[in-house]
Amino acid sequence: MPIKNYTTKVDAAVTVGQIQAALARHGAKKIMIEYDEDCNVNAVTFAIMTGSGMQGVRLPANPERVLAVLHNQRVKSADIEQARRVAWRILKDWFDAQLAILETEMVTIDQVMLPYFVTKSGDTVYELYQNNQLLLE
Repeated sequence: MPIKNYTTKVDAAVTVGQIQAALARHGAKKIMIEYDEDCNVNAVTFAIMTGSGMQGVRLPANPERVLAVLHNQRVKSADIEQARRVAWRILKDWFDAQLAILETEMVTIDQVMLPYFVTKSGDTVYELYQNNQLLLE
C-alpha cells in the first residue's frame, strides 16, 4: 500500500495556506514561508508563545525523500511535483493531529514541537542532535 495522500491533487501552496490558517487560529504570532530557488515551498517557520516565552518553530518538507519512497513503492505517476503535494499533505495531517492533541491539554506546545524549535544558531533542536551537538545522556 503506498504512503498516505499519494494520490492527492491539492497543490502544495493550498496546503501550506491551510497550515497557515491553522497556525493563526492556534496563536502563531509570526509566520514565514521559505522557498527554494524554483519558488517551491521548503518550510513553514512560525513564532508561538510557549511556557518559556516566544519560540521559533520550523516545519520543513522533504519532497525528494517522498519521491524516493513513491518510486520504491512503484507509484507510476510519481514525479517531484506529486511528491511535493504529498509531502505537504502529510505534514498538514500530522500538524492537525498535533494541534488536536494540544487542544486536549494532554501535552504542551513544547512537547509536541521541541524537535522543530529553532535555536539561536538557526538550527532546529533535532539538527543539533543529529550533528552530535546535543547529546542525551
